[in-house]
Amino acid sequence: MRFIDLFAGCGGLSLGLSKAGWKGVFAIEKNADAFKTFSYNFNRQKTLRFDWPEWLPQKPISTSELLEQHREDLTKLRGEIDLIAGGPPCQGFSFAGRRRVDDPRNKLKNEYIEIVDIIRPKFLVFENVKGFTAKFRGSDSQSHSEQVVEKLENLNRGGYQTFSSVLDASLFGVPQPRPRFILVAVRSDLISDGIEMVDPMKSIEQFAAKFREQKKLNGHAISVKEAISDLEVTISGTEDSTDTRGFKQITYGLKTHSEFQRLMKKGLPTGKTANSLRLARHRPETLLRFSEILKTCPKGKSLPKEFRKKHNIKKLCFTPLHPDELSKTITTLPDDLLHYSEPRILTVRECARLQTFPDWFEFLGKYTTGGARRKQECPRYTQVGNAVPPLMAEGLGVLVAKMQESFKT
Repeated sequence: MRFIDLFAGCGGLSLGLSKAGWKGVFAIEKNADAFKTFSYNFNRQKTLRFDWPEWLPQKPISTSELLEQHREDLTKLRGEIDLIAGGPPCQGFSFAGRRRVDDPRNKLKNEYIEIVDIIRPKFLVFENVKGFTAKFRGSDSQSHSEQVVEKLENLNRGGYQTFSSVLDASLFGVPQPRPRFILVAVRSDLISDGIEMVDPMKSIEQFAAKFREQKKLNGHAISVKEAISDLEVTISGTEDSTDTRGFKQITYGLKTHSEFQRLMKKGLPTGKTANSLRLARHRPETLLRFSEILKTCPKGKSLPKEFRKKHNIKKLCFTPLHPDELSKTITTLPDDLLHYSEPRILTVRECARLQTFPDWFEFLGKYTTGGARRKQECPRYTQVGNAVPPLMAEGLGVLVAKMQESFKT
């Protein structure tokens, strides 16, 4: 079962699909920082290594460059690829951003569809933010999700039958709701005449429950504490950072406090430490402010206006996490969330845990960036925040694999 990942980021979607039994052929990601993390993790494990074609350099490249430079090569892949996965950058659609109708990134969905039309895979998995389904304010045109569905269903040489829904990642055992638009599509010629395809989204909750049970994550939503309690400074202690002089990091231990932690630690070589455990260096006044927030403010909710004013916090969305609830959605900004019991923001590793990246997966590059550099650089927090949760991706990979099996004669 061979797949291509478009807009791959640091590899969350590819990782999940690979763990579900799919074999990667190549991945397209234009940002050098994210691609470096992707390449490092997928090239050092034989079971995850992609069957990269000789005609495509293993380097950062955009979908437009892929189409301009390798259209003929893509045509030769027709009939050789079972699945194309991915979703274009979401900043132009996200409710968390400015939702600009003229954002040039909004047009990348058309390049996705063009590549699909050239290769004609059997299946598609398309992921994006919930805002992808909403029309822009004052616009009478279709939403982006409606445009994608219409174009896929009406491709010239025969289109795709599409099934879509907005799904919470927590269905698959991810410790955050993270609602996402998910589209699964089947090439129409694979469906026998007179046979009506069963919409997999109608039974997705039952399917996801079985998936969680197989992972021993059944019975309840995974709380923040279940996900990261083994990384508390008060329990594990600190040591000098292994990758940044002058910083401290959480001391990594092998002890687990939940089935979820056991799952995340699985595959980490004996004696190996997870990376990206570096702690932020907060100023004394910041530590005092965070401590007071933890003592006086409700957890699991964004700070009310009066609290933000009292604590001189300008961010509209700043949330002290609740230990016994799902996390708020992990974003690209490290200062959106406050640890549930310690006066600090989360480490990259803790964010990665809440995104369900296993502890053996390493993130490379800067931790943060700012100013004009944000348009070019993709530091570790951003790589994690932009990713598809691997556990959700694995669940979707299993779902499509079952659909693939049903078409075999």
